Amino acid sequence: MDKRKWIVTSAWPYVNATPHLGNMIGSVLSADVFARYVRLKGDDVVFVSGSDEHGTPVAVSAMEQNLTPEELTKLNHAKIKSLFEQWQISYDNYTHTHNPVHMKFTQQFYEQVNKNGYVYTQSENAYYCVKDKLFLPDRFVEGICPYCGSDRARGDQCNKCDKLLTPDQLKDPHCRHCKTTPEIRSTKHWYMDFPKVQQEIAEFVKNNPYIPDNARTSSLNSIENGLPGRAITRDLAWGIPATFPESDGKSIYVWFEAVLGYISAVKEWAENIKHQPE
Repeated sequence: MDKRKWIVTSAWPYVNATPHLGNMIGSVLSADVFARYVRLKGDDVVFVSGSDEHGTPVAVSAMEQNLTPEELTKLNHAKIKSLFEQWQISYDNYTHTHNPVHMKFTQQFYEQVNKNGYVYTQSENAYYCVKDKLFLPDRFVEGICPYCGSDRARGDQCNKCDKLLTPDQLKDPHCRHCKTTPEIRSTKHWYMDFPKVQQEIAEFVKNNPYIPDNARTSSLNSIENGLPGRAITRDLAWGIPATFPESDGKSIYVWFEAVLGYISAVKEWAENIKHQPE
């Protein structure tokens, strides 16, 4: 039988905190067992994963611990990597998203998407903290929930009643860090034009034999309701700098870049690990 080639991945742990045992059992162990199985069969295997380091929760955790986001992610990435080594998880490359290979790959990927005509710009109003001199991500805004009256609701969700929110719904909004009342200012972002490829996405979901029926039905229902454009960029210093024209000061939204880590981790392995001299 011909030797087969496999890329095996496991979910990337988020580094605002150390993962618990359930994270290990749910994704990592099953992927490790499969990688070991196909290696034993004599197939070629590249098993990759890494630490998901960007986004608002990391920035919030770092602020609360008097650390920079980079300091916090370095500490937690080292802890997580050490845990996987102690468990003898057989990664060929366990990496992280704040590394040069992933950052460059992400920037080049979205530059090409933009050149292909699937990115547009749009201005929106957002809360700006004059004291901290930054636009506030949703989780940096706190206030009173319009549904249950909790005074600890965030700009994306109320943890007391579990209602999803937007920052402008909060009563008496304030900056989570300095507690001052923010201003509303206009900011421009770069959006993925999902409506332009809605039909292609629907056809892919319908015809892909590997998608479970329940996931297919749920996805098609969402698509039929109309896919909105989604902002690729954020007004957040911690992240991968956006390289669209005139996008200085913007970063790539973590949900748009972390998923590319499965590809960039293999790229990093091929460039920096496979070809290292023995």
